[in-house]
Amino acid sequence: MKTLLKLQILKSLWIPKSSCRLFHKQPRFLAPELFSHDESIRQGEQQVPEYFNFASDVLDKWSQMEKVKSLPSKPAFWWVNGRGNEVRWSFEELGFHSRKVANVLSDICGLQKGDRVMLILPRIPEWWLVNVACLRTGIVLILGTSQLTAKDILYRLQASKAKCIITNDMVASAVDAVASDFQFLKTKLIVSEGRRDGWLNFNELYKAQPADHICVKTKIQDPMVIYFTSGTTGSPKMAEHTQGSLGDNLQLEYWLDLTPEDIMWCSSDTGWIVASLGSVLDPWVFGSCVFVHSLPQVESTTILNTLSRFPITALFGAPTLFRMLVQHDFTSYKFMSLQHCVSGGEPLNPEVMEQWKRKTGLTIYEIYGQTETVLCSVFKGMKIKPGSMGKAVPLYDVQIIDENANVLPPGQEGEIAIRIKPKRPLGLFSKYIDNPEKTAASERGNFFVMGDRGTMDEDGYFWFLGRADDVINSSGYRIGPFEVESALIEHPAVVESAAVSSPDPLRGEVVKAFVVLSPAFSSCDLEKLTLELQEHVKKVTAPYKYPRKIEFVQQLPKTITGKIKRNELRNKEWGRM
Repeated sequence: MKTLLKLQILKSLWIPKSSCRLFHKQPRFLAPELFSHDESIRQGEQQVPEYFNFASDVLDKWSQMEKVKSLPSKPAFWWVNGRGNEVRWSFEELGFHSRKVANVLSDICGLQKGDRVMLILPRIPEWWLVNVACLRTGIVLILGTSQLTAKDILYRLQASKAKCIITNDMVASAVDAVASDFQFLKTKLIVSEGRRDGWLNFNELYKAQPADHICVKTKIQDPMVIYFTSGTTGSPKMAEHTQGSLGDNLQLEYWLDLTPEDIMWCSSDTGWIVASLGSVLDPWVFGSCVFVHSLPQVESTTILNTLSRFPITALFGAPTLFRMLVQHDFTSYKFMSLQHCVSGGEPLNPEVMEQWKRKTGLTIYEIYGQTETVLCSVFKGMKIKPGSMGKAVPLYDVQIIDENANVLPPGQEGEIAIRIKPKRPLGLFSKYIDNPEKTAASERGNFFVMGDRGTMDEDGYFWFLGRADDVINSSGYRIGPFEVESALIEHPAVVESAAVSSPDPLRGEVVKAFVVLSPAFSSCDLEKLTLELQEHVKKVTAPYKYPRKIEFVQQLPKTITGKIKRNELRNKEWGRM
């Protein structure tokens, strides 16, 4: 692989500015050719196909179109590391390299269709090659973030019964620390320039493999990838997606809507489903270029410089990314190519959307979903209602229901749910592996319950209130934490906040806000500022929602995707941690 990267690395290369003017000028006819059955399936006029494989049915089709010059002259994959090094592959080159990796997995490691492989790598090209190689072989991929501890890795390997793990030097030591407890693991592959005892060297094996590989035939319901998703109780659960629920995903055109000329940058960590959606499957459905920055550290200046220097047309990031960026002065940054911005993972504060619009002239389109599926979106051309997560994607019948699975009328609070009976929609994950109790608990009547509370208005727009267990009930008033956080962030002193329930002897529980201050307010009188923030919230939203307690903190606990861990804060308040 070292030789591969040397051959592919181009110093200080990028697409000339003149080519940027060609974006969105080519008719969008290629993706529909690949997925001409999608609309028929959506309308119920055609049965879901029995077989589907993203590598052969999508990536190899784009490769064929490249050969006959039916695609724009641009890369399918474009990686930079911020130090002048770049890797750029066409679809044909992506196929060449991924078939070699497929031979490593099947021939050298002896893995077969249905076997499970855990992949823990940062944003390096090998991560994408392993993703595609697993598609080609029918091997089920298990993704993990590089921040997993040895204990985390042990649990995931034992729960998944993975036969192989692929990682780098940084994580290999954590794997070796618990290696004696692995019952099913047969092969360890390390992506490294050096060697390690007990590990096969991925780079050396890659170089020795032929580039000929016949893609396996997979059924649309065959498992494709497993994500470990944390709930409010217990250990992380294994959510299984199939070739159809992710690879042949019918709602992509609604929330992403790219063209073959687009260059898409998704900033997600490689351990999460957002990385699969935003930097593997969804852009390549449309023949778009996947842009990747190694981002060893997520810094505002690095992201702003990258958006200014490279002709990126679409940006997908967590709300935290946009909250972080709008804190900066954009005077010296010009995003000449950026046209479409998407946010997902948790609701984005209207104030941040307004700041981004004011500084860039661009709208942030929100999507709503979980590891299990993407079910709501603000589509291009659709009226935006700040604070709303949009409408249900046409693939789904999304409703607000009560505890008895009754559909509630517009404006009434309940749980967000997808109708799964009499027919389960294709884009929804298949099950929680080895956990029928969790699967059953998520189904209520004819619906799959997302575990989030919200409302739907008369126009069909959905509004997020909070996790079912995040909603604060104070003196009979139900308060969504997002409402409090949205009000707080409008104050110039507040960079970020999290609202949770806190025990109170009179009211049962009250709102407590954890607040990260702007540097300009760090030396203020905190008692006076507390009163000021409380009065501010009373004015911005309903007075009963104001935080009766405020604690100023340096930072908030978050997942790698930037989602605030309200559970952790709430549990500390209630003395359970």
